[in-house]
Amino acid sequence: MSNHARRVVLLARPGAARDRMREALDQAGANIVLEADPAATDQATVLASQPQMALIVLDASTDEALDRFDGVLSDPAIEVLFEEAEHAVGRVGWDAARWVRHLRAKLGLADTVLPPGREAEAQDLAVPAPVAAVVVPATPVVTAVPPEMPPLPEMPPPLPELALLDNDEVAPIELHTDMELVTVELGDEAAHYVHEHGADALPPFVAKLDLELADATPSEIRIEGLELEEDHAADSSRFHNDMVDLHSRIAAMELVEDRTKATTRGVVLVMAGIGGPDAVRQLLGALPERFPQPVLVQQRLDGGHYDKLVAQMQRATALPVKLAASGDAVAPATVYILPPTLGVQQDAQGLAFNDLPADLLASLPANDSAVLLLSGADPAQVDAVMKMAGAGALVAGQSLDGCYDVAAPAALASRGGQAGKPQDLARRLAERWH
Repeated sequence: MSNHARRVVLLARPGAARDRMREALDQAGANIVLEADPAATDQATVLASQPQMALIVLDASTDEALDRFDGVLSDPAIEVLFEEAEHAVGRVGWDAARWVRHLRAKLGLADTVLPPGREAEAQDLAVPAPVAAVVVPATPVVTAVPPEMPPLPEMPPPLPELALLDNDEVAPIELHTDMELVTVELGDEAAHYVHEHGADALPPFVAKLDLELADATPSEIRIEGLELEEDHAADSSRFHNDMVDLHSRIAAMELVEDRTKATTRGVVLVMAGIGGPDAVRQLLGALPERFPQPVLVQQRLDGGHYDKLVAQMQRATALPVKLAASGDAVAPATVYILPPTLGVQQDAQGLAFNDLPADLLASLPANDSAVLLLSGADPAQVDAVMKMAGAGALVAGQSLDGCYDVAAPAALASRGGQAGKPQDLARRLAERWH
């Protein structure tokens, strides 16, 4: 045992499973401060030993006794590890040695869970290979010279000033330009306007405008006889009648049943395997109480006791935890333990569970979903997960530090995926859906 080993409480019924866990803790260098049967001890005794870690070996009777240890399970200063009794007994040889390495990493006595001599593999998998810089030869900048523009035509000479006669006479004015001869005749009203406002003021109207073009083609534009007609009684009542008709049509309208489908909500899919339950508990325990997204936990178990996993995960989170069943709708703000025989599909109300597990990732709306690869996840799923990332999904893996089975998280990291500890991943989820 190391002088710096963490203080560990081993809670398990007497028997072969408890003996195997004690041996593994001794080999890992743990400082076992208490070893007791959960059914024969109490929470005060456990807390009095001041543990930093609690290793609980689960079986049918232990599950029932754990309800009396809520203070231990919810204490942030105590890291809780769970192990199935039948797995503890059946783990031998290479699996037993790997479990010891996992315990050493949890105890802070090792930086990797790989066998001696293979520590460099984790670094090779975690750090993507550098991308070679591509040198692009400089391309000379060619400035196009526009063709010579033709000279602009000279501006015509200014127009002569208006010459006024007596107010009673029509004042003809001739405007000579290079292009045409323009004759403007101002009538009595125009002359009177000029007389009142000065010779520099142009009248706002013209009685008649004659244009004589250079090609001697006569052209005449007349603006005359413009006046407002008096409103007729029939016209004044027309708008009122139209409004009455419009109101009657609106009153006769009926609401049509809204057939728009409900907005498709995504999910958070957590994929894990060997060593994953601990990471899943940490992830769920760090999620906020009102986290809105559904969380699907696809945890691979050798024994397939997913109903027991529901009870274990419920102790780690304030969110409701349920066992997914084919045909059930996926509800928001709920954690579902998803057996490997189930998938999801889109229906009129949203997402629902079905019996097509192969289409799970393809059935999720990527732009509102997240996929997390924790310890023991299937590395064969990395390609499909990266495809979802390209479609807008939040994709991340467990950091290799403390990860028991790094295959899938390391493959994801090698392709540029994000990584973090379970608590950090929970924080990213909370920031994405708040």
